[in-house]
Amino acid sequence: MVQRFRVGIVGLQSGRSWAARAHVPALRALSESFEIVGVANTSKASAEAAAAEVGLAKAFSDVAELIAAPEVDIVTVAVKVPHHFEIVKAAIKAGKHVYCEWPLGNGLAEAEEMAALVRAKGVLGVVGTQAPFAPEIAHLRQLIATGYVGDVLSTSLVACGGALQGSGTIPDKKTYGYLLDRANGASILTIPVGHTLAALMSVLGNVAEVSAILATRRPTAIAIDSGEVLPASVPDQVLVSGMLTSGVPVSVHYRGGKARDYNGLLWEINGTEGDIRISGSSGHAQMEQLVLAAARGDEKVFQPLETPVSYRAGLPHEVEPGNVARVYARMAQDLRDGTRTAPSFDDAVALHRVIAAIEKAAETGVRSAPA
Repeated sequence: MVQRFRVGIVGLQSGRSWAARAHVPALRALSESFEIVGVANTSKASAEAAAAEVGLAKAFSDVAELIAAPEVDIVTVAVKVPHHFEIVKAAIKAGKHVYCEWPLGNGLAEAEEMAALVRAKGVLGVVGTQAPFAPEIAHLRQLIATGYVGDVLSTSLVACGGALQGSGTIPDKKTYGYLLDRANGASILTIPVGHTLAALMSVLGNVAEVSAILATRRPTAIAIDSGEVLPASVPDQVLVSGMLTSGVPVSVHYRGGKARDYNGLLWEINGTEGDIRISGSSGHAQMEQLVLAAARGDEKVFQPLETPVSYRAGLPHEVEPGNVARVYARMAQDLRDGTRTAPSFDDAVALHRVIAAIEKAAETGVRSAPA
């Protein structure tokens, strides 16, 4: 009989939270491997409401009770970034395996400490950087590895994402107040850029060095949750140029908000024998339907590249739960076989180091290497 792992979810609000949209359907699609035991929120009443709406059996009175519960094998942490550190540390110390949303920590230091705790305790820490597991990215990785475009010469990416919406006036610029404060660790740089960099590096290799500009061109926005006009300390323009360890030059430009025509992601890979374009409606590559197109040799027109159905492997076709389910499937495999195929806390630290290098390069004006 296949072992089933019992999951407790921290942070679930039916219909609107990421856990409700992605984690619950992903875990239910993998019912041969996982069972959702229950949920903990900021209050027992909130947990009871979420459990009832989603159809879960148990609402824990608080996070500590969920972590201590002997019937919980895995703690899924799907709350705001500033709360990751304490919840993840408590779960690890209790001997639980952890699936934590990206960003793992509010900055590199927190991520490094959590990764060290996982290694010391001997539990599995998985981070939710699911973009590399999207079927289109997996297909792209295979195409590049087998020389579809020859030797890669360079890669460039332009995208929209992050908190600020609209294209001009104050009434168009609405978001949650939490996303406007750089101290919270949830910005255009850490979330959509971070997720998409995870996909880019999974295809083309690690980042060796970067130069960067981070600019806040929209200094205020309306907070949806309070209606207040708040100052924005997060950047809404992220410009990065650098080199991968393979010697491939890379450029990235993210701008805050949505694309006017919903074509919010254009990533190009230029090779000696052809080019591939990856596109999507926004720069959140982890949660958008991606489309591949290519032109090779003397071709002047890009043609669609269909991703084989085998890359979906019977998991949900909807992008959000499908990508998250692929990470959970790897987690189950790792727990059973002792492998390390799911994105780990050490992988998260490596990505946090790239983010930190971008921040350092922007602050100093000097090229920086992840370290």
